[in-house]
Amino acid sequence: MPRLLRLSLPFAATALPFAALAETSSPGVPSGVFVQAMAALGLIVALLVAAAWLARRIAGGKGFGQSGMKVVGGVALGPRERIVLVEVGETWLVVGIVPGQIRTLHTLPKGSAVPEAGLPAMGDRPFAQWLKQISERRSHG
Repeated sequence: MPRLLRLSLPFAATALPFAALAETSSPGVPSGVFVQAMAALGLIVALLVAAAWLARRIAGGKGFGQSGMKVVGGVALGPRERIVLVEVGETWLVVGIVPGQIRTLHTLPKGSAVPEAGLPAMGDRPFAQWLKQISERRSHG
């Protein structure tokens, strides 16, 4: 059984109880109208499922966020300010994000440490610890 048909069967099955309910509806409401409305709703949902399946098939199965960029880490500096480490191909970008603006603060080779004067190499420390140490150092010195 094709996958699309399997996905639309539950929606078609939900129309059956409504069809039985429509036969017992009040005399002022024609039961055929209710059944027709439920069938139209089922058809619309089936068309949405088919369109999603077709879009995924055309895109090659790629979803959002799979375009060669990956967020490696980040830290919040305030309620609306962040610094994020983004991996793009073989490069890491240190990006500052504030309301209405995104800026590249630094560019590094993928997986490299940033040894500044007087600082030991990053080693296995996470990005957030490295950034915190840099911020404290700048505020004290």
